[in-house]
Amino acid sequence: MTNFIGNRVADLLDAPDAKLIIERVQAILNDEEQRRKEFREWLRDDFKAEFINGEVIMHSPAKRRHLNATDNLATLLRIFVNLHELGEVNTEKALVTLTRNDYEPDICFWNVKTAEAFHDDQMEHPAPDLVVEVLSKSTAERDRGVKFEDYAAHGVKEYWIIDPTRQTVEQYQLDEEFMAFESVATLTIKETIISKTVSGFQIPVRAIFDRKVNLTVLQELLNR
Repeated sequence: MTNFIGNRVADLLDAPDAKLIIERVQAILNDEEQRRKEFREWLRDDFKAEFINGEVIMHSPAKRRHLNATDNLATLLRIFVNLHELGEVNTEKALVTLTRNDYEPDICFWNVKTAEAFHDDQMEHPAPDLVVEVLSKSTAERDRGVKFEDYAAHGVKEYWIIDPTRQTVEQYQLDEEFMAFESVATLTIKETIISKTVSGFQIPVRAIFDRKVNLTVLQELLNR
């Protein structure tokens, strides 16, 4: 990560107007940080909102296929993580606070070492080890754009993008040298997904979209 940031800084310093650029950027970021503070004070637990690059992004109600995919995967992942005492799994209302932006991912997982530091009154959370975003028409551009880059830049080790319409899962793994995600696979309902960060967690992709299969897999997890 150090080399990655160092290269970006070096590129900036090559510009003859670097000082003017830095001063202007700092002024913008100072104003943005104040608005971010106001956002956190305003944020409530009865709606979903994120603070991205200085803007408050309100989320529309999700369609059933989005809700079902989120709930199905979250149930299996949470049960598995709890059974094996691997850490913590949360959905949507866990606020992930990165250097500049605040996100509420659809699903996120933190390893046990990180989760041990959590407390009951905590609202702000560090970058997870695994983030899952379920696509919708209003979020797809951000899920594949600013979030894709931001999660990687802050060390999220694994990222899944679920398309509930096509019933696919795009799986990405962090390249720590370049702090960027590299594609592992795009998996269909005929395949099995194996997590790179949640040790031992593997499920048929169909279990994310099919409730009956989900229940079968859940039973198998409980019986292991």
